[in-house]
Amino acid sequence: MLATILIILVVIIAALLVYAATRPNDFVVSRSASIKAPAEAIFPLINDFKRWPEWSPYEKLDPQMKRTLSGADSGKGAAYAWEGNNKAGKGRMEIVNAVPSSLVSLRLDFE
Repeated sequence: MLATILIILVVIIAALLVYAATRPNDFVVSRSASIKAPAEAIFPLINDFKRWPEWSPYEKLDPQMKRTLSGADSGKGAAYAWEGNNKAGKGRMEIVNAVPSSLVSLRLDFE
């Protein structure tokens, strides 16, 4: 009886591991929000990392946070890295696509 239970348990674990091995290593999280303002007024705030302190609540998590801007001044290729306290954490984001007054796509990496 104990041997049968162990064999069933091993088979279930093996099946779970095989299933996990077939899953992709990456995943995408997408999020959107509606803001009652003209796109022309909002786009410059999001497309330029130098302007993020004007509106982002995360900028206030650590007043001593170290910020590094690199790449393009704004739009595609602009990058922003930060390193702060436990609340702010450490990470990097880069604008990978920008369509004026329509879309800003970011790659966001938390460390």
